[in-house]
This record gives sequence, C-alpha cells and structure tokens, in this order.
Amino acid sequence: MAAEQHPFHEWIQLEQPRLGTRVTYATDDYFAAKERLIDAHPPDFIADKYDDHGKWMDGWESRRKRTPGHDHCIIRLGVPGVIHGVDIDTSNFTGNFPPQASIDACVSDDDVPVGEWDELLSQTNLQGDQHHYLAVDSDAVWTHLRLNIYPDGGVARLRVYGEVRFDLAGIDGVIDLVAVDNGGRAIACSDEHYGSMHNLNIAERGVNMGDGWETARRRGPGNDWVILALGHPGKIEHVEIDTAHFKGNYPDRVSLEAAFFDAAANISVDSEQWQPLLLESKLEMDRQHEFDSQLEDVGVVSHVKMSIYPDGGVSRLRIYGRPQRDE
Repeated sequence: MAAEQHPFHEWIQLEQPRLGTRVTYATDDYFAAKERLIDAHPPDFIADKYDDHGKWMDGWESRRKRTPGHDHCIIRLGVPGVIHGVDIDTSNFTGNFPPQASIDACVSDDDVPVGEWDELLSQTNLQGDQHHYLAVDSDAVWTHLRLNIYPDGGVARLRVYGEVRFDLAGIDGVIDLVAVDNGGRAIACSDEHYGSMHNLNIAERGVNMGDGWETARRRGPGNDWVILALGHPGKIEHVEIDTAHFKGNYPDRVSLEAAFFDAAANISVDSEQWQPLLLESKLEMDRQHEFDSQLEDVGVVSHVKMSIYPDGGVSRLRIYGRPQRDE
C-alpha cells in the first residue's frame, strides 16, 4: 500500500538509489551502514537482531562521540536537482537519535567534495522515532548534500524531495518529455492505493507489479486519473503506455488529454484547457502499447492527463516529443 501523503508528495524523491544516488562518505558508521540512509524501503526494526558491533539498526548510526565535533555523511544525487523539502526520519531510534541536524549542499564532480558548502537547512531540533518534514527555501540546483548530526547518533532515512531541471543544451530531436531525467514528474492523481504515481516516469520497465501506479478497485461511478508535468513544454509525437506485470488488474481502457498551463495555480483535473490527445482506447495485460497515428495534434503543451477506465494499474508512461526552445 502506498504511504500516506506528506507535505512534499508532488515532488520527486531525489535520493532514490535507482536514480543513481549514493552515500559516498560518513565520518563514522560503526553501528549502522551509511548506505541504509537512502534505502528505498521503510525502515525495519528487528528486536532480537544483533551483529558484531551491537544492536542492528536499519539506518545510519555512528558510535558515541567522545571528542569535540559532530558526525556527518555525504550524499551524491544521481540526478542534480532543486530541493523543496526533506524528511529526516528517526524511526526506531529512541535513545540513540541525534538531538539536532542540519543539511548543507554543493555542486561538484567529486564523490566527496572538498570545496565550500552552502547551508540548505539550519540546525534543527529532532525527536526520536519520528518523521521530520522540513521545507527548503532554495531554487538552486545541487549535486551533493551533507547531513550533519549533532553530535552523533542514528537516522533511519533521509528523504529528499524536489525536481530535476533539465538543460536542453545539446538536445536536438525527440526525447521522452515526461522522463524523470528530463525533468518530468507526476503532480496529482485520483488514487494511489497500491502503487505511487511517481513510478510512472522512472527509467526502464517496471520490475514487478509494485513498481507502477495502481489504484484501489473503484466501487462507485467515475474513473481514475493522473496528471504529469512535462520537463519542458513540447509537441508530442509518440506515446507508450506499459501495463507490464498487470494481468488481472490492468485498466480496461485509457485516454489522454494535454494542455499548456502557464501557472501551477491554473492546473486542475476539470480545467477547460484540456484537449483530447488520445481518444479512449483499449488496453491489454502485461504489454507495451504504442500510439502515434492515433494521437491528435494539440500543439505545444506542458502537462498531460492520463485517465484509466475504470481503475487498475499502469507500469510506465512515455511521452515522446520535441521540446519547445525559448526564442
């Protein structure tokens, strides 16, 4: 089941290992490995699990500091991005969480930058066994984060919510306008009971049924839908809708609409600006569906709405087109 929505649900999780993000350094990770900090799964607690260093904890945990200073670890983002919020999650850390934390950021080509860092989040009080959703006020693009904990202790997960700013320099031709690497993202949907809308535009095909967008069984009137923002406005030429792994629960039919919105405040599911891009079409189970000649000419658009009838699961959505360049 998808997790309850949090304050930054509309943004992409930039710390995901499947985007190429890595934890490249920690001052100390004696009790729990630094790599667990960005594990995609929610943190576990196993009461009777111990290893050679002591109690096994699902997160990053340093030993008790007996000298001046504080611990930190460095995260290299797989895709550079703008950060709008973070979650410093101390789940299951009760007597061993850090009392405070802060986050710095920089731009570097190195795994472990040695240059100057900019403060992204000032020193903030933490509580044990708790999510800490914290907004970030910055419009800069970053490649690295440094999580500082004061003075030591354990953090279960660091989630980093933001967006990818894709540079069109050197791009000439058709690209996947909605791909995460190209700045696309899902921004809203009717339901995501079993699978997140943010899986729809991840690279490569889905690995299983859980690696897609899936709604609950609809028992009333209507149908489910999802809205995606293109990384750059563009003219759509080809669409792929992939129902990989969905066999008894794929949607019966699908339709697409597109629009150009010049402000986020104008985007709504029932806006009169939506134009038909793909008329209602049948889907099949566990298959990549290609659409090109069936697409309507809607000109340059910034957003796409996919409607599924009445409900079900879609693994991936690819929207290929030519990005509009600023004159």
